[in-house]
Parts: sequence; C-alpha cells; structure tokens
Amino acid sequence: MAKLLYITANPKREEESYSLSVGRAFLNAYKQQHPQDEIVELDLYRTDVPFIDTDVLNGWDKLQQGQAFEQLSEEEKQKISRINQLTDQFINADKYVFVTPMWNFSFPPKMKAYIDTICIAGKTFRYTENGPVGLLTGRKAMHIQARGGIYSEGPMKEMEFGDRYLRAVLNFIGITDVQSIFVEGMAQFPNEAEAIKQNAIKQAEQAAKNF
Repeated sequence: MAKLLYITANPKREEESYSLSVGRAFLNAYKQQHPQDEIVELDLYRTDVPFIDTDVLNGWDKLQQGQAFEQLSEEEKQKISRINQLTDQFINADKYVFVTPMWNFSFPPKMKAYIDTICIAGKTFRYTENGPVGLLTGRKAMHIQARGGIYSEGPMKEMEFGDRYLRAVLNFIGITDVQSIFVEGMAQFPNEAEAIKQNAIKQAEQAAKNF
C-alpha cells in the first residue's frame, strides 16, 4: 500500500477552478485504480502553512546554537513545530500530486510557502563535499497546472516558472519522476474553454491509471 499526498493551492471552489476540477478527476480515477492506497488531501488555503519569518529564523538559529526547544518563544515553537509537521508528512508519503493555477507566470504564494517547509537540510536533502544530495529518491510526483494562455510552446514558453520551478525543487530533494498535466488556453480561446477542460480531464484519468 502506498500513500499519496494530494496538495492543492487554489482559493476557489472546486467547481469554479480548472485546475481543481482536473485534479479531482485524476484523484477519483486514481482511487478506482488503487483502492488499497492511502490518500491524504492537503488544501494549502485551508491549513496553517507558516512563512519563513523572523520567528522561524530566530528559532532555528537558537536551536543550532544548542538551545533546547523549550527555551524558544511561544511563537517560535508554534511555527517551527508546524513546519516540522508538514515536512514529516511530506517525507512519509510515496507519491505526490500538486494542483495549482498559474498566477503571474508562477503559482500562488501559499505553494511557495509550502515548498519552503519541505526543503529542509538534513530531512529532504543534505549537503556533501560534492554538493547537495536529495534524500527522497524512489518517489513520483504529478503537477496539474491551469493557465489561461499557451505556455507549453510558442513565444510564452520561457515565461512559465511554476512548473519549471516545482520540477527543479523536486529534483533537488531527490524526486526525479515528475509528470505534468497542463490545462491551458482557456482565456486565450474562451470558446474552446470547456473542450480544453474535458480534454485535460481525459488526460488526467488516463495518467492516474499508471501513477
């Protein structure tokens, strides 16, 4: 039995969102194909994801200097504990599905905050004399991304930083089996929006069978 972590970063309701609709189609198909697997859903807009702020940095500095966790301020303890929970939850999964819209050529800030909680030296990667080494090998990930224009090819291709960044981060922590499903062009071709969505749903359902 594998554990799949389904991570969404979209404040919209599912029925109003292209990315979430396609993501749900993927998840439903996955459940049918892998009924024995455990699925954990993590909605980043409905959970506490601490930003790396003064409390977190000060708390980490104190711990590195040898102070006990109990000596941290309440704010430092609360935020660092939550980051540790998110990191451990990520480490304990075998497969990952990230569902995001494109916002300003990337993804929502909640996703960036979450990525900062899973890139932790000593837990998901380590430094060696030959450079950093990812520790989460042998796992796989899927990124479902909705974007209003066409970014998979053409003049806007180099302006897409969400999927490319996520792939870079996952590769950095050892996850090299990364697939992507793009729902794109709905704003550019509004008359074709529903067809684009349905095509992406079919693609997602097919991809879920072998994920």
